[in-house]
Amino acid sequence: MKVMKIVVCVKQIPDPAAPGSLDPSTNALKRDGKLILDDSDAYGVEMALQLVTAAGGGEVSIVSMAPNGETSGMRTALAMGAVRGVLVSDPALAGSDALTTARVLAAAVQKVGMPDLVIAATESTDGYTGTVPAQMAEVLGLPSVTFAKKVKVEGGVLKIDRQTEDGYDEVECPLPALVSVTAGVVEPRYPSFKGIMDAKKKEVITVTASDLGITPVGWSGAGQKVSSVTQAEARQAGQVIEDDGEAFNKIVAFLETLKVI
Repeated sequence: MKVMKIVVCVKQIPDPAAPGSLDPSTNALKRDGKLILDDSDAYGVEMALQLVTAAGGGEVSIVSMAPNGETSGMRTALAMGAVRGVLVSDPALAGSDALTTARVLAAAVQKVGMPDLVIAATESTDGYTGTVPAQMAEVLGLPSVTFAKKVKVEGGVLKIDRQTEDGYDEVECPLPALVSVTAGVVEPRYPSFKGIMDAKKKEVITVTASDLGITPVGWSGAGQKVSSVTQAEARQAGQVIEDDGEAFNKIVAFLETLKVI
């Protein structure tokens, strides 16, 4: 059986347990502290490791884009079993939009060497654009297979169950391809102590946007800007209906105002 070469896109994000803050000059989320592996990407790493095992061998590499040479989140993925990583870290990337991010990550994948499969999360938990995987696929010239709740590879063909509102669709495409997975695709493993120690010795190559030949980047290359940020309104108290024997009429009237019935 052919061994598999898989690249997983992993995002390193500020710890959701810590209060976030915005840069007042750009209204963008500050990312100047320690970053952790986005939970949504742990599923992609685990899926890649399981596919390599099922194929009888191969390797899993990771690519990431983060400021300040931050690799803490990448080391978690390496501790899970990935063998190497490419980090794109460059002050010029600050403010990059989703399309620029996709172009940068696609170039990082090519830096690793075109794999049989690229895996990404459906969306990050700090951005939620949900567009980067499909944009990467377009840049790389690969089929884009999305919302995968189950993934397997048989005879050079990628087969997934694609999650829908009504259940799932069975989708197939030839390799190489790019697939974005949902949170329920697998149960991520916890890194072992040995894995954590080994991760410290695994290679992570750091490159800049100019090293990858990507320009323009950052705010100057973005097709968007954050013009203002407004505090969300406090949630209003709900309406209390006391049952006086005719409460059902009040409930029906309330639901009618919401156009529920």
